[in-house]
Amino acid sequence: MKYRHSTAQSADYLRLALKRMSQQDAGLHPASYALWYEYVAGTNPVLKAAVDAQIERDGQLNEATTHALYARHVADFDTQTASRIGDSVNQIVEQISESATTADEQASRFGGSLASWSDALNLPTSHGSLASSVEDILRGTREMQAAIGVLQTRLEESRREVQQLRQEVARAREEALIDALTGLTNRKGFDLALDACLKEVTPETHGPCLLMIDLDHFKRLNDTLGHVFGDQVLSSVGQILRANVKGKDTATRYGGEEFAVILPQTPRGGAIGLAEALRATVFASRVRRSGKKEAMIGNISVSIGVADHIAGESATEFVSRADRALYTAKAQGRNRVVLAPRPQSAGVQ
Repeated sequence: MKYRHSTAQSADYLRLALKRMSQQDAGLHPASYALWYEYVAGTNPVLKAAVDAQIERDGQLNEATTHALYARHVADFDTQTASRIGDSVNQIVEQISESATTADEQASRFGGSLASWSDALNLPTSHGSLASSVEDILRGTREMQAAIGVLQTRLEESRREVQQLRQEVARAREEALIDALTGLTNRKGFDLALDACLKEVTPETHGPCLLMIDLDHFKRLNDTLGHVFGDQVLSSVGQILRANVKGKDTATRYGGEEFAVILPQTPRGGAIGLAEALRATVFASRVRRSGKKEAMIGNISVSIGVADHIAGESATEFVSRADRALYTAKAQGRNRVVLAPRPQSAGVQ
């Protein structure tokens, strides 16, 4: 277990962490708490140095920097370390198992040779003492073979246990890339998926395209109807994205009320069509407040920016163009889709 603090220590760190969290321009969510808990507990000196440098530069942490620091210095450590340990243990077990198999084969060949010699020496013309010595060697060899057989059995059991542990580590790593509220890929998963997507881009590729999606007037909705209902809305949008984004495409909760969809093999026209379908589906949906008897609430809308990738464009530039298109949609009245312009020199796909 990563944290081994006593109840009293944890209470002190909780108080200190909450104080630090309240001084930032970021939500009081688990990622923020984990970051500041490790900061005040002093268990992550690299994180502390990064936080201090960020605060010295910007004065406080905002939502984006909090999630970035959490992903880089808190979340990644456990999953990457666990994966590396699992790989190492599995490699060691395989090497030992191979060595045991080789030793067993050698012992079998040696045992066979001794058996042949013993048969020859047991002929009437052979010396009894020499035959007896060979029998002792043969008996010892058989005992060694039996011991190696037991070792192989135990190693095979260990191999199965290691494989099971590796599967559990893989599941834990996958869960670390999922947003708990919406069930979508989280920001870290988005970064990994976009990086993998852009590495596969070729001149013949149709796409990729990127959608940046933001709920309209979400702060007002939270202030009016409460954060619990706000979470219900986010969850509902997550369900809509999961139902409509399939295959190699990746739907992400990018942060707060913002979502993103990576479309690795979708051309511009298809991306705009999907964006319009998602916008219309969200606007037509209704969300019921938990524990309330009044009618379900509708007219929830999203603004969407669409960008098609330009050859040589970095992930940061790609996201920035889609994000600018999103804010253009906001400025034009919200509840609409806007395509990011391409530089004239880039041409048209």
